[in-house]
Amino acid sequence: MTLNTLPSRSIRTYRGAAAVALAATTALLAGCSSSSDSKSDPLSDSKASGDTVVVGSNNFAESTLIADIYGEALKAKGVKVTYKPNIGSRETTYGLLKNGSISVLPEYNGALLAYLDPKAAPKTIDETTKAIEAKLDSKLTLLNPADAQDKDTVTLNAATAAKYNLTAKSSIADLKDIAKDLVIGASPEFQTRQQGLVGLKSVYGLEFKSFKALDAGGALTEAALTKNAVQAADIFSTDPTITKEKFVVLQDPKNLFGFENVQPLVYKSALNQTAVDALNAVSAKLDTATLLDLDTQVQSDNKDPLDVAKAWLKKAGLS
Repeated sequence: MTLNTLPSRSIRTYRGAAAVALAATTALLAGCSSSSDSKSDPLSDSKASGDTVVVGSNNFAESTLIADIYGEALKAKGVKVTYKPNIGSRETTYGLLKNGSISVLPEYNGALLAYLDPKAAPKTIDETTKAIEAKLDSKLTLLNPADAQDKDTVTLNAATAAKYNLTAKSSIADLKDIAKDLVIGASPEFQTRQQGLVGLKSVYGLEFKSFKALDAGGALTEAALTKNAVQAADIFSTDPTITKEKFVVLQDPKNLFGFENVQPLVYKSALNQTAVDALNAVSAKLDTATLLDLDTQVQSDNKDPLDVAKAWLKKAGLS
């Protein structure tokens, strides 16, 4: 697979981990993100004993937060839980799931499908799930997807949105007559990707004034948008900077940027129906706005992700 066809969530999982590594490391050193609970070597292939469910996470802050949500939701239903946080890349986590060393992992459906079948191009969330299940190891399965998505977006800074009377209910299509006056910023590969300038032109008819090569939704892109060096940018939909800087994320009704729903990937035999129901209940209440708020609490407000997870579960009636 070439870089310019690599779906965005995959890019964030492998590249974006560096952008949040400091926050994740700080959290771990502070004793948070499950560190007060039973925890084992994340790269160990030892299996949990008895009826213990092992909840893993990749090595970026949002994955760790969602893993804490999953684990605490399971505990609330009387399930024994241990954690393997901050494991690393999808190649590693998938292998640990297949051999039963991990029971549950927060996944993103579009990126997982790209890993399993790079040529797949589903048109709906259901099609995405079915395409994944067709390629999954037989010992694994997906539970229900959440509405929450962490995906590429076209995002405007506050001044630009106000100038053109655009809000969070506005669509990318609403830029058609004004894109010619805007500079858009993103990672270099965004310029040649279908999920980038190519698709913005072919799907939405947008041609921007110019393109500024920055990074993959990281600090360079955030700073450029904040300082109005670019007026539009590819910012991930649960980036806390959206809240901090009052950025406006435009709707993507034609799903140019695909699907990146949070979805539990599980080792079938490790979960009973009580555990399955607990995780599906989380998915039923976790939407993008909620996940953005929770990420902001952890990454901007420096709150303990385990405390944030517990507080949200209580508020949602899941603890």
